[in-house]
Amino acid sequence: MIIVNDLKPGLTFLYDNNLYTVIDIQHNKTAMRQMIVKVKVKNLRNGAITDISFTGGDKVEPAHLDKKEMQYLYDTGDALSFMDTTTYEQIEIPKDHLEWELNFLKPNDNVNVTMYEGEILGVALPDKVTLEVTYSEPGVKGDTATSALKNATLETGWTIKVPLFIEQGEMVVITTADGKYAGRA
Repeated sequence: MIIVNDLKPGLTFLYDNNLYTVIDIQHNKTAMRQMIVKVKVKNLRNGAITDISFTGGDKVEPAHLDKKEMQYLYDTGDALSFMDTTTYEQIEIPKDHLEWELNFLKPNDNVNVTMYEGEILGVALPDKVTLEVTYSEPGVKGDTATSALKNATLETGWTIKVPLFIEQGEMVVITTADGKYAGRA
């Protein structure tokens, strides 16, 4: 058991039959009251982000997540097919579990599939991915007094804001946490 006072961001635990990972934690101790521990968590099964309040000293059960490196093979229409790179075993994950990740996945990419006791929870993307620009609005000459941006569509269909000098066919680096342009590849 883990005492809630010791929770840290990134830690995974079980509470009320739900699997959570800690995003943020705040300790509130006033003179005459017991410590209140407010934990901002993400439910790993449905993706909901909520706040849970505990009393100092409460305990939660730790949860150990397994990560397997797998290669994204193809889209079956309603699911995505992945292959274990060591055993060549294939699994399918429903598309509705990977809505955000779909914006950065392309066939043959290696990703970490997160599992808990055999239950597939999702895909852990790398921090940054390199994608090709398939469409880019033309840059307006003379519009460089400030850091001007224009829209660009990537090979996965994701639309981002890029600097004016980025053209169609170029490779750009995207941050997967927020989906924003990070630089040229």
